[in-house]
Amino acid sequence: MLIYGKNVAYEYLEKNKKVRKAFLQIGFADQKLISLLEKRKISTIFVDKNKISELACGNHQGIILDVEDFRYSNLDDIIKNDESIIVLLDHLEDPHNLGAIIRTSEAAGVDGIIIPKDRSVSVNATVMKTSAGAANNIPISLVTNLKHTIDQLKKNGYWIVGTDMTNSIDYKDIDYNGKVCLIIGNEGYGISKLIKEECDFIARIPMYGKINSLNASVAAALMIYEAVRQQRG
Repeated sequence: MLIYGKNVAYEYLEKNKKVRKAFLQIGFADQKLISLLEKRKISTIFVDKNKISELACGNHQGIILDVEDFRYSNLDDIIKNDESIIVLLDHLEDPHNLGAIIRTSEAAGVDGIIIPKDRSVSVNATVMKTSAGAANNIPISLVTNLKHTIDQLKKNGYWIVGTDMTNSIDYKDIDYNGKVCLIIGNEGYGISKLIKEECDFIARIPMYGKINSLNASVAAALMIYEAVRQQRG
């Protein structure tokens, strides 16, 4: 997998994660990163602006690393025996949303993130860049069946909180103490009917303007920090 951007590069190099080789734009002047590459004795290839831009699909900041594919965690590694917050994403499609949610979750101390294997964005270079490397610091589990996963969470004592504007209650009126799983739906159609039926609570975030929905990563941030506020209150 190719990852790009200075923050992600620092994360990989400073934590001694395996890096096969590096591509630097001619004229790259970040001496700290260059020193880390030299210290790790990583093969470094200098290329012109056009070539490095062909390799990356976003703002690379002059550096690309060739690394191992992202390693997902087992669901059992995320499930806890005491107070816990898990975020489950119901078929998100935008890698920027996933990256932002990962970054927020890591900053808030969330115990793990669950994403479906099919019809969903996975951890890729854009996600790594948007998360500023946070994806390496929080367990992320890739599962084949969300319903079965929710059933497993329930058996382990988790309350399931979905998000929707209809037949719902204000997200601040929900008790998040204990073990909770927060479900954030798809950017276009929200959480699916099947998943909604599995929820113990359906939360809504009040809207006071003309827009009746929030970006998925913004909604996730509000939900996550309300849960954290209550648990650590």
